Amino acid sequence: MSKEVFDPDPDPCKESQGDNLPGRRKFLGSLAAGAGVAGLAGSLSAEEKQLNSKLSADKKTRLDAAGAGKKFDWTPLKDRKGKSPKGQIGKVKLSRIIMGGNLIGGWAHARDLIYVSKLIKAYHTRIKIFETLRLGEACGVNAIIINPVMFGIMKDYARNGGGKEMQFISDCASGELLTTIKKSIDAGACSCYIQGGIADNMVKSEQFDRIAKALEIIRKAGLPAGIGGHKLATIKGCVDKGLKPDYWMKTLHHTNYWSAKPTPQHDNIWCEKPEETIAYMEKRLEPWIAFKVLAAGAIHPKVGFKYAFENGADFICVGMYDFQVVEDVNLVVDLFKGKKKPTRRRAWHG
Repeated sequence: MSKEVFDPDPDPCKESQGDNLPGRRKFLGSLAAGAGVAGLAGSLSAEEKQLNSKLSADKKTRLDAAGAGKKFDWTPLKDRKGKSPKGQIGKVKLSRIIMGGNLIGGWAHARDLIYVSKLIKAYHTRIKIFETLRLGEACGVNAIIINPVMFGIMKDYARNGGGKEMQFISDCASGELLTTIKKSIDAGACSCYIQGGIADNMVKSEQFDRIAKALEIIRKAGLPAGIGGHKLATIKGCVDKGLKPDYWMKTLHHTNYWSAKPTPQHDNIWCEKPEETIAYMEKRLEPWIAFKVLAAGAIHPKVGFKYAFENGADFICVGMYDFQVVEDVNLVVDLFKGKKKPTRRRAWHG
């Protein structure tokens, strides 16, 4: 009998169909084989060792040329300092560092570099996405924030043996809002929120009743309901109208980087007045997931993570390539120093 081959779909966000297509093949086999080849059994977690022990040799898969002929690379785990600390929003336990889905989906935020979105889509083959998610789980990252267009890849990840810890939060930014919320709930999201750009526009056009309806639908499904915002006016507008989500998704980064200066804006700044954001959010009692904490790659994680947590963020959402996962989680582990949380003025929520 010939060996099975895992064939990464050239479109990573396209869901595989049917038992006989490559997307249904044994993902963990390639994971286990990769760990063995790298000789890193001692670096794997207890979960990973257990998974490896249950895989017989005849079930192990290989990657074809489309996967660059390589097994999963577990080498970065040798530098892992620990696993991400956790917090909680509602009934959902979340890692303090949450993966962002923009890089996987191709939304690069690359200022005026027009080729970058195509570049990161080419990099993120299906197997590379799975490898990134699996590395995240091995480092204690248990959630990713995604656009509904990526539901297929998450379903494929799970049914091909992906880890059981990874959850996804839907930004509900695909089509009519209320319909997309229902679609997200049906797809298995652990939480839903109104994406920042959408919420910015809804507040600007005073669609507060619709925002309230969105929160109601999410909560009726038993999920935490969030409101996002790039603009502080969005958060203020919702608060002034008595809207109280289970958490806020609000941008936070300093503006002391070169590309923040040119005007008019061209995809180069996401938190225009960070000091005002910090002061306002200090009084909010709801958990805060800060995003764009690195200003889409303009700020070093060592600086951006510290800035976000010390200035009030309870969680951070960060887009990560596979080769950044361990380093990023290590920075969070260092900041929390075991069970001790970073010192700041805003109380911790979640």
